[in-house]
Amino acid sequence: MGGGNAGEIASALAVEAIQKHLTEAARNADLPLIGPCDAMVSPQANRLASAIRAANDVVHHESWGRPDYAGMGTTVVAALLHEDVLAIAHVGDSRLYLVRDGVIQALTTDHSWVVEQVLKGLLTEEEAARSPRRNIVTKALGVASSVDVELTEIPVKSGDTLLLCSDGLTRGVHPNDMLGILSGSEDLFTMSNQLIAMANEAGGDDNTTVVVVALRDEFQLSLWERLKKRFVA
Repeated sequence: MGGGNAGEIASALAVEAIQKHLTEAARNADLPLIGPCDAMVSPQANRLASAIRAANDVVHHESWGRPDYAGMGTTVVAALLHEDVLAIAHVGDSRLYLVRDGVIQALTTDHSWVVEQVLKGLLTEEEAARSPRRNIVTKALGVASSVDVELTEIPVKSGDTLLLCSDGLTRGVHPNDMLGILSGSEDLFTMSNQLIAMANEAGGDDNTTVVVVALRDEFQLSLWERLKKRFVA
């Protein structure tokens, strides 16, 4: 959480814990899930949620163990690709966007005070963007002993581009401007740097994390091979 106590420590701990849990699960299919199992989503989505809960445990434990870490927390958005389905899990106001056929679409909804007010009809989107409370998140990783992880799944295909980012980008850069960058290059590193530069030019008053993922021909080929095995004797 930008501006919060030891937010950068919380973020680093969360990334490490999520990766560790998913790696252990890949090696051991019987690794227990942390937290409840959602029967409405796939085992892969439940595993991703479990990894985020593992990260919450680590961050929360560290925040209680050191006075200089007291109250630290972080937002998180994570995605796990399984065949042609993308599992998405998030807590807070970090976002995941899908770019498909020249259109950009947000696949997550911020857990924030202003979004809650917009959904209730108490604020317009324009008022929310100007609100002095726009930085207040209603969910975060590590601030409590348990965390409510929002899960969703969508089908994806070759040609899709995914953007995972923190609010350091979305606070100052409009999605249509992001689309211009994500549609203008095949080099993912260049795209990421350009998006971060745009965030800095827009004020740069918060840390900015950007991850760009492109699903291209190799993804389509692997999907075709699976279909042939399924339907061709």
